Amino acid sequence: MDNQDSERYVSRLTRNTLALVMAGGRGSRLKQLTMWRAKPAVYFGGKFRIIDFPLSNCVNSGIRRVGILTQYKAHSLIKHVQRGWGFMRGELGEFVELLPAQQRLETSWYEGTADAIYQNIDIIRMHNPEFVLILAGDHIYKMDYGTVLVAHMESDADITVGCIEVPLEQAQAFGVLAVDEQGRIVRFEEKPDCPTPLPGNPELAMASMGIYVFRTEVLIEELLRDAETPGSSRDFGADIIPGNIERRRVTAFPFRLDHAGQRAYWRDVGTVDAFWEANQELIGVSPELNLYDSDWPIWTYQEQVPPAKFVFDDEGRRGMAVDSMVAGGCVVSGANVRHSLLFSNVRVNSYCEIEDSVIFPDVEVGRNSVVKKAVIDKGCIIPEDSRIGVDAVDDARRFHVSPGGVVLVTPEMLGQRIHYAR
Repeated sequence: MDNQDSERYVSRLTRNTLALVMAGGRGSRLKQLTMWRAKPAVYFGGKFRIIDFPLSNCVNSGIRRVGILTQYKAHSLIKHVQRGWGFMRGELGEFVELLPAQQRLETSWYEGTADAIYQNIDIIRMHNPEFVLILAGDHIYKMDYGTVLVAHMESDADITVGCIEVPLEQAQAFGVLAVDEQGRIVRFEEKPDCPTPLPGNPELAMASMGIYVFRTEVLIEELLRDAETPGSSRDFGADIIPGNIERRRVTAFPFRLDHAGQRAYWRDVGTVDAFWEANQELIGVSPELNLYDSDWPIWTYQEQVPPAKFVFDDEGRRGMAVDSMVAGGCVVSGANVRHSLLFSNVRVNSYCEIEDSVIFPDVEVGRNSVVKKAVIDKGCIIPEDSRIGVDAVDDARRFHVSPGGVVLVTPEMLGQRIHYAR
């Protein structure tokens, strides 16, 4: 098959695929960052939200029929998708649809990942895709889903599970699988207490990425079967995948190289420490996740704001940012910002020191303040002369401090009861 025929083959597969993004989770391990928003709506990387990454992967892969399943505190997520992802051409059969939990088939909300898809089974039938691609909406990565679909077809699989190698000590948080020499999954354990290491490498395990490809008829049959199974937790990792290993051909797709042939990058930013670390990685000279890759852009809604501005050049009062990422609308006024990410419309006033921090939109840092190793939530107004990340005892009294020493600050912790979806 020559290159042109290969591209047509892949485009046929992506054109006949419906992607369903699971975006209803709270993400409770992110603590107060998800008090007013679902985990996929959490800000990331200086200008994005987490859900922008799987959605961008869909668009860049040629999959332009996408449903987003929402549930927990979804208003900010819905608003973001409506503003930033409304460019699909409906007359060409393209769409990004929001599928909120509506108690459509049952009297309850979504009770698990499989139940969420089951409650939208009529929508799957209406769109009549050849394949259904099920994605988690809360991971950071760049991946060409066309390669997964090709592997699914070439292996004649009923179900394909996207997977990645993770350190064994982290594997308890994932579904862990074992495969035979042909890539067929022979064992699948959801969040095991004692994960099975890779053969020949006791320090790694193969973990599910929460990415599943189904032949549509197989998916519908298994959803109906699961709905009629007493005691099922209605979950793909706990029920659907393990229950099909013996009965159907379930294969693994190891994610090792990205679209550009580089080492695969994938992060589950499910804890405050992991979230802070993944953001900090982006500041490096050559980070593993390249946000400047014009061949695989990350799309998002971007507010129309002026460029970032750095003012005053006096000794001891110099507006500057070093080893940092600063979004539009920011004003650094006679302050020093080092190794930090500032989202849009952040104002840092004179004589402040910001270091190793992630600051969400619409934050104002009062004069003479010090902020170190912190995540500052949207809308915070930091009073003058504040000290955050300086005194561990004082931080623990006022804010949330992670096991890794990251200080999380929200408006509520500062006594600012603004009560809105952000």
